[in-house]
Amino acid sequence: MKFRLVGYLLVLSTILLAACNSSSMPIERIETFTFTNQNGDAYGMEDLHGNVWIANFIFTSCQTVCQPMTAETASLQEKLKAKGLPVTFISFTVDPEVDTPERLHSFVMDFTNDLSNWHLLTGYSPDDIEIFAREHFKTIVHKPPSSSQVIHSSNYYLVDQEGHLMGEYNFIDTTYYESLVTDIEKILK
Repeated sequence: MKFRLVGYLLVLSTILLAACNSSSMPIERIETFTFTNQNGDAYGMEDLHGNVWIANFIFTSCQTVCQPMTAETASLQEKLKAKGLPVTFISFTVDPEVDTPERLHSFVMDFTNDLSNWHLLTGYSPDDIEIFAREHFKTIVHKPPSSSQVIHSSNYYLVDQEGHLMGEYNFIDTTYYESLVTDIEKILK
């Protein structure tokens, strides 16, 4: 009887673990949006339809994670191009009152001169990006009234061709890249 119980528990735990590892299952569908990119052009879901994309949240006056994450995004852009994986990068500013298109363009040029598949977006209110991040990426964006800094995640978010959020990857985790590439390859099949 004990062996049967252990067997059932093993099968049940395997099913539960498989269900918890749902990076390939749609988590959320990103709503239609149109914002302004670093060139001052309208850019949004209509432009992204049919493309796999990776989103993150940054701001130009960030004193902590944004510069290293933007450098990592530039590196990730090069690595994925070298692997022949067509991915678009979207960086949403979490400080849209400060981050104009010109400021975003100047900021990103310190990390890359290849913006062919990378759009840094602004053109919304701080409240709008807080709600957008919370509702569609299940993450926090918050600018305390007494600070110039904005609280936000250090994650990449993988979105499929139909706008479904497919996975979340913390760039500080040294193993994120392998998981991200595997998931991109699955989506592109």
